[in-house]
Amino acid sequence: MLTPADKRATFRKLHESGCFIIPNPFDVGSAKALQQFGFKALASTSVGFAWTVGKADNRVSVDDVCAHLTAICAAVDIPVNADFEDGFAHEAEKVGVNVARAVKTGVAGLSIEDYTGDNAKPLFNRALAVDRIKAAREAIDADNSGVLLTGRCEAFLRGQKDLKLVIDRLTAYAEAGADCLYAPGIATAEEISAVVKAVHPKPVNFLVVSPAGPSLKDAGDLGVRRISVGGSLARMAWAGFMKASKEMAEQGTFGELANGYPGGELNKMFS
Repeated sequence: MLTPADKRATFRKLHESGCFIIPNPFDVGSAKALQQFGFKALASTSVGFAWTVGKADNRVSVDDVCAHLTAICAAVDIPVNADFEDGFAHEAEKVGVNVARAVKTGVAGLSIEDYTGDNAKPLFNRALAVDRIKAAREAIDADNSGVLLTGRCEAFLRGQKDLKLVIDRLTAYAEAGADCLYAPGIATAEEISAVVKAVHPKPVNFLVVSPAGPSLKDAGDLGVRRISVGGSLARMAWAGFMKASKEMAEQGTFGELANGYPGGELNKMFS
């Protein structure tokens, strides 16, 4: 197995050129499967993990998430980036404390978002949001861990589709120490290109929000460095479960079970 330092060095190297897909497993099994498919790095999904423990997004504790990250990092030999939500705190100092805990799980990177959890006022004020990124940077650098920090602006996902606001925040997060920038929800070539240009030369993460969105090649041509899918793989897994379960509960039949992935193939993959 590679050491955390090896994985972190590999992860940084991946961001230097080209574009790669960083899919989002929701548990150890899905992480191991994705590694076997040949992906070069993985990213956790806050909502995907929350569903595995019967909770809604943003309803798990920092203890739960750190245990989850530790398990995934130990299970695979490729870098793992953590969806570390809002740092599980509002105050910058507490964000720093929690980021220091996340670093100890073995992650190669982590993201801090500016969503408050309050839909009436969804974004932290700009100054506090910047201070939170600075605190995360200081916590990462305290032991020279080399963990890659991603700064996330949640405006588009929270109903504030103001590209100027997004770019202003992302550039501020870059100046505060974020290594990679991320604005989930941007979708058009014009939006993507504007963000890439604004934060250059730092890399940009793009979230696939629609099957009709840009391909790996198209995103790379726009200057994107990495592509994630958020909770989409978890939703795909739940889709099969829900269809089969509803059929059994509502009709008393079992037809959907024929669509399950072969158990022998799964056993072979995990053996």
